[in-house]
Amino acid sequence: MVEIIDVNGTQVHVQGQGEQTIVMLHGWPDTYRLWDPQVKVLQSNYRCVRFSLPGYENSQSRTLYTLEQIVDLIDAVITAVSPNQKVVLMLHDWGCFFGYQFYMRHQEKVEKIIGVDIGDAGSAEHQLSTKVKAFMFAYQMWLATAWKIGGGLGDTMTRKMATWLHAPGDQQLISASMTYSYYWKWSRTLTGKPLGHLPLEIKCPLLFLYGKNKPGMFHSEPWAKKMAAREGNQVIAFDTRHWIMTEAPGKFNQAIIEWLAK
Repeated sequence: MVEIIDVNGTQVHVQGQGEQTIVMLHGWPDTYRLWDPQVKVLQSNYRCVRFSLPGYENSQSRTLYTLEQIVDLIDAVITAVSPNQKVVLMLHDWGCFFGYQFYMRHQEKVEKIIGVDIGDAGSAEHQLSTKVKAFMFAYQMWLATAWKIGGGLGDTMTRKMATWLHAPGDQQLISASMTYSYYWKWSRTLTGKPLGHLPLEIKCPLLFLYGKNKPGMFHSEPWAKKMAAREGNQVIAFDTRHWIMTEAPGKFNQAIIEWLAK
């Protein structure tokens, strides 16, 4: 049974049994539906909470959301669904960025983190080749431009990039309104404005899962080694691209179940 509650205009889906609450955050170009296979296997023992990021549903207007607004929304959701108990964060893509930033500001509300494919991207240790930098800049600028253009052309641009990057989501659910994060990032970066994000320092137990078959990594090797060396942490590499949960769902789910049970 799914309970849907409204938190500041956002529909939050709550499903499952158990004392521990897992809050699932997706990234581009997905919605809360990305986590359907995980909810199926986790709901018997955990309370699964998920919602679509602002602007990621077709019914929502095109708005340039900021880091502060999204962190505040995550905080409001967690306060509503688990006011007296810490939660587990399960994060992917932009959900990692926003979820990590929520954690950095509200560590007292987070018990554990499951980070998928995004680590310390952008840190001093995260070194990329010129070729990989060019690739990442190109696709992100394409999506930033899609948001700026908007409308039918922006939607088409966004869907084409989703296809090129092998995104698993339903094409009909993908629109340019999802790409505001790229516009927010690059409009600030190229004009010298700070993003306002805090340096990543995860002190709670972390399960970090990443795909090896990508043009470039979204984490540094030193960071992964440092995280893996800490008690309670685990780092697992998969023979997949970016969307591990859909490319290797069985192994992905098993890794999560085993780590949460420790």
